[in-house]
Amino acid sequence: MVMPAIISASRRTDIPAFYLKWLVDGIKRGEVTVKGPYGRAYKVKLNPERVHTMVLWSKNFLPLIKNAYGARDILKNYSQLYFLFTITGLGGSKWETGVPSPGEAIKQLEPLSEIAGPERIGLRFDPVVHWKEGNTIKTNLYFFEKLAPILSSLGIKRVIFSFVQWYPKSVKRTTLAGIEYYDPSPSEKRKEAKYLLEIANSHGLSIEACSQPEEFIVPGIKKGACIDADLLSALHPFGWKISPGKDTGQRKLCGCSKSIDIGSYSLPCGHLCLYCYANPKLRLH
Repeated sequence: MVMPAIISASRRTDIPAFYLKWLVDGIKRGEVTVKGPYGRAYKVKLNPERVHTMVLWSKNFLPLIKNAYGARDILKNYSQLYFLFTITGLGGSKWETGVPSPGEAIKQLEPLSEIAGPERIGLRFDPVVHWKEGNTIKTNLYFFEKLAPILSSLGIKRVIFSFVQWYPKSVKRTTLAGIEYYDPSPSEKRKEAKYLLEIANSHGLSIEACSQPEEFIVPGIKKGACIDADLLSALHPFGWKISPGKDTGQRKLCGCSKSIDIGSYSLPCGHLCLYCYANPKLRLH
């Protein structure tokens, strides 16, 4: 008997926003063909009995909420859905030109929680970005003060954050866009992490750090695992358990449990975030 797996859709591209039909067609066939990061293609079975949890990552769940291509209907065949929803407060700005505005994104939280339940939503306040405008340092950090009470009022308790990681091509892209990025020191990041923790605590939220060095983190913030097998096992409506083994295919500091990612860089994301480290649609010149 094949043990059910966690399906990740996806770290590599935004499937709910841009490739929902591709996902629906794959579910109808019972499998998708995935082109991995190094070019190797492989098939992933999507029959509901082989899926412990379908984890959907996005910055825009509106197509799913509107049941585009019958996606909501067909996803009901899975025993558990879990949503990782990224809202940074930068949507529609020069940082995230293809992302819905913060207000539009926030409007999606309530209908999304009605689909799977608020306990099956992880809010990714990720990444925290800093940049210079003249002598002033700007950041999206303080947007969390607006976001936290809304999450709490909807019963969404889980927040995952990270500070942006500046890969060379991200730096070059940002510079070409006329933006001077700023990377805070470890002590500044610790101070900001403490601020996020205080806001989270004041609204009854739990907060986790995604792939962050220990020097950035303060006591009270958990090491993050966006895909957390223990959590997904505890939430599973039929009590299905799944191994919490680490996903060795991710970054060294990533705490995620093992999953099968069905996204591909050959399905480029249309959000066009400047800080993105992977999107082939984002040119360096």
